Amino acid sequence: MGEVIQFIPKAERERIRLIREARAIYDSVFPPSGLDNGQAVDAGHSVNGAKFHQGGEVLS
Repeated sequence: MGEVIQFIPKAERERIRLIREARAIYDSVFPPSGLDNGQAVDAGHSVNGAKFHQGGEVLS
């Protein structure tokens, strides 16, 4: 009942998608060093205070 839904314009979603795609390409060329010692890499990203995961759905 107390759930807040944040409106994210289409242009902002496209920007997020392009950044995510560029980050994936970069990580495929230059793997994160945190993977060598067993650390997990955070797949979530924050945009305007809203957290997203790989599928693009708002987490919180």
